[in-house]
Amino acid sequence: MGFKMGIVGLPNVGKSTLFNALTKTAAAQAANFPFCTIEPNVGEVNVPDARLDRLAAIAKSAQVIPTRMTFVDIAGLVKGASKGEGLGNQFLANIREVDAIAHVLRCFEDGDVTHVDGRVDPVADAEVIETELMLSDLESIEKRRAGLVRKLKGNDKEAQQQDRLLAAAQAMLEDGKPARLVEVDAEDAKAWTNLQLLTTKPILYVCNVDEGSAATGNAFSEKVQKMAAEQGAASVVISARIEEEISQLDAEEAAMFLDEMGLSEPGLDRLIRAGYDLLHLETYFTVGPKEARAWTIPSGTAAPQAAGVIHGDFEKGFIRAETIAYDDFVACNGEQGAKEAGKMRAEGKSYIVKDGDVLHFLFNT
Repeated sequence: MGFKMGIVGLPNVGKSTLFNALTKTAAAQAANFPFCTIEPNVGEVNVPDARLDRLAAIAKSAQVIPTRMTFVDIAGLVKGASKGEGLGNQFLANIREVDAIAHVLRCFEDGDVTHVDGRVDPVADAEVIETELMLSDLESIEKRRAGLVRKLKGNDKEAQQQDRLLAAAQAMLEDGKPARLVEVDAEDAKAWTNLQLLTTKPILYVCNVDEGSAATGNAFSEKVQKMAAEQGAASVVISARIEEEISQLDAEEAAMFLDEMGLSEPGLDRLIRAGYDLLHLETYFTVGPKEARAWTIPSGTAAPQAAGVIHGDFEKGFIRAETIAYDDFVACNGEQGAKEAGKMRAEGKSYIVKDGDVLHFLFNT
């Protein structure tokens, strides 16, 4: 399991340029006019993880298979989208399908690139999109609560729970705040997720800066970082133009280019890491002579459910998980060394998988 991140923002903020760079394709037409992205472009990328390469080298694995992350480049949004302006309805439908939102904000001055509102103000841009999502959620909530009236009269427990959660979201939205700020009890978590409200999606603000500010950020990105901190959201600084250039280079050339720009790694790596943190995701590994492979799971996943990511039969027939911590696997130079050093553990159904675990599952067929 990877995860799906929607790239959103006002027109001409660099969404499609970033998408093209991240997916190393030209599938999205990056053009200087609104709505150059009509259908959402979808691209999958490997999740970079140096640990996987290290494990594969130790085990002499014939194949290395990283976990994958999906990016969705969604049509530019404008003010009034919640009422169908621009490509609003399509935008709102597409955004429901993603796990998290990468909100690209223009943090650069460029007279050759038109801003839809004729000014550079990333915080105001963020507020435009947030407002449209909030208005759409309010409209949706009002319709859904009206549709629950008959079931509520019949004391339907599921309808009562749904109405209670919708009312909490409505109160938060009417207070001018996104629904993600509602505190939800554990017993309501699943029902809350099933509401599929747009403003419950976790947000990562992506500050698209000029090339000279890629390493340090600038005054615009500082304002965004302050806003994100106040909201309890995440932010990352990236230059879409630099990422676009890197995507055209081989590994050695890319490393030299990054060094010249004062950067230690591509923006893709930072973006994915921030996305993993945002969604509380972790990685475990399966390693052998045939392949070394990375698997993505939510933090707190028990061993049987982690096994189920590979195949449902692994979860159904789970017996135990032979477990080696990543550091122990490396220090002992592989599985055999870890066994001899007493670093391999047999873990049962209650074991919570840790980030970096190297696992081998035993199961009944």
